Amino acid sequence: MSKQRIGLGDDNAGIQVFIANRPPLAEYQQLQAMQLLQRGDIARIASETGNHWRKIFNVYAKLIFALQQASINGDNNQDVSGYTRWQDLRDQQLLQAGSGQALLFSPPGLNRDTTKIRLLLAKGYAQTLGLSTELIWLDNDFALHKASGLVLCPYFDYRQLSDIKIQRLVRFLSAGLAGK
Repeated sequence: MSKQRIGLGDDNAGIQVFIANRPPLAEYQQLQAMQLLQRGDIARIASETGNHWRKIFNVYAKLIFALQQASINGDNNQDVSGYTRWQDLRDQQLLQAGSGQALLFSPPGLNRDTTKIRLLLAKGYAQTLGLSTELIWLDNDFALHKASGLVLCPYFDYRQLSDIKIQRLVRFLSAGLAGK
């Protein structure tokens, strides 16, 4: 699919999350490349766009914190040491320089990369990309696109990707189901 990566975070991220939508702010709607976030950007985006984007960033931070607690860091993610709460990780590391994390608005490439954790958010996005028939379902919530190593997971929202489901996703990833 796309070769030009567009999104927020580290261009060489070991943990890549592909999402179908962008924050509804002109600077992100117009974005044509990767952009690192700075401290305070997440709080600003959340305050200017509302609860939806706050939830996305919070769930992403919870997932990264859980992965780091389980020592699953992609290929270049910072160590979790120093963070005792996911909120601190969100505010001080998420999608910033050297974080090893990306939230990508461009569609994923389908070449397998065993050095990356690559998550695709939501069944609807998989369907839009034409991947639905190629998915191997791991359970009711998670699926694997075997050819690319993409893991389909629920949208980053508390109701769809709860703390219990985050722990299940961490177990799938630690078992190597994303090609790691």
